[in-house]
Amino acid sequence: MLYDQTVIDMLRSSTSAFTRCIVPAAGRGRELGVSVMRKRNVAPVIRRTVESPTVALAVVIHASWFALTAWHDKIPPLLLFLSGGWIIAWHNSLQHETIHGHPTRSRAINTLLGWAPYSLWLPYSIYRDSHIAHHATRNATDPFDDPESRYLAKSGTLVWFIEKVQQSLIGRLLLGPFLSIFRFLGSELIRAYRQPGGVLRDWLPHAGGVLAILIWLDHCGLGLGQYILCFVLPGTSLSLLRSFAEHRADADAAARVATVERGGPLALLYLNNNLHAAHHARPDLAWYRLPGFNERLLRERGSAVRGPVYRSYWSVIRRFAFRVHDDLVHPDYRGEAS
Repeated sequence: MLYDQTVIDMLRSSTSAFTRCIVPAAGRGRELGVSVMRKRNVAPVIRRTVESPTVALAVVIHASWFALTAWHDKIPPLLLFLSGGWIIAWHNSLQHETIHGHPTRSRAINTLLGWAPYSLWLPYSIYRDSHIAHHATRNATDPFDDPESRYLAKSGTLVWFIEKVQQSLIGRLLLGPFLSIFRFLGSELIRAYRQPGGVLRDWLPHAGGVLAILIWLDHCGLGLGQYILCFVLPGTSLSLLRSFAEHRADADAAARVATVERGGPLALLYLNNNLHAAHHARPDLAWYRLPGFNERLLRERGSAVRGPVYRSYWSVIRRFAFRVHDDLVHPDYRGEAS
């Protein structure tokens, strides 16, 4: 019974909900910049044809990845671990920007800038469809409606145990990369059985990109194991730090998105996504416009958000390093789970 319920949970909740995201994916991707704003009665921003700060950022990120991999043997191991992790997480932030329609008005060009599978395990198209659905839902954090929610509808399943050990920040940073990848790949195996065509469309181009990366790594003399250890795992861990406290289930749906007021160097790494409530209010805004928009919210409303507010990522670390962030079972389902 545990296995059967686990399969059900993996199909219904969190990252396994990619099956629901894909249904109208192509249309959603093109409409995101305007349709979500229309639902929220917010006028779209008139922006430049090309956003040069983001283009410059993309050049820096891709050039840095090639430089780090090409000259890895000349970089001290600890520095390679730190810089490799940074560049993978930074590229993930760039992917997030391209999904939201930056830095050009061309979806094809934006996809080209963000598509490279440097993390190896997450196809860009799956991330795009999942994230678009995350912003489209009005019920953020709900395990059935929000594909990026880590909340569950019931406890005691294998998925619940996988998530339980990641409820403290230490668990998320140390075990999260392994468990998140394992859970995601498990959900994709289930989807392959149910939607083989969709899986092939997502994974065949991704596999081609991964093969090209492996050829490059072999050319550079950088082994796959070292690349995973010094790039993929620390990069995934850094991304999990950002997402750890971004959302918290609340009876008030508008209060489910958090803000980290002072991102410090991590604000650049996350492209100001520490101002996550501001990003959800205006998902069409480029990363370098978010701080100004957040300041306007402060002036106009007296408070930028109704959700959780943390002074810095150090505050998040001190508060949750060895303490759970929240009950894994979503508040809407806790009566059913008991």
